[in-house]
Amino acid sequence: MLKINIKGNGLDLTPAIREYIEEKIGRLEKFLPKNSETEIIARVEISRTTKHHQKGPVFRAEANISLGVNLLRGEQDDWDIRVAIDQVENKLEQEIKKLNEKNRPQDSKGQKELRALRGK
Repeated sequence: MLKINIKGNGLDLTPAIREYIEEKIGRLEKFLPKNSETEIIARVEISRTTKHHQKGPVFRAEANISLGVNLLRGEQDDWDIRVAIDQVENKLEQEIKKLNEKNRPQDSKGQKELRALRGK
């Protein structure tokens, strides 16, 4: 079960933005390990980096997901908060897939070791 904690810093956290974050970060649950013993917490912080600039990357989105001893992190600055959230989701998805590939014994060298153990 993925629990999402959202924090807004220097900007109004509207229900629409909150729902958008929950939808985007909630999609990552299908890539996470299905371990019912531990609750996985995603901490998302969105902020406005400057109050006086109107152009350029003025919004920031950060997200941390704790998976036991592993901490997955994504951060992005952009001109639109929704674009920054999308980029953070993509970065976290890549991190999760990379972590899952490390833990698969049937890939590459691990496949040979697995066959040797089975006697094939």
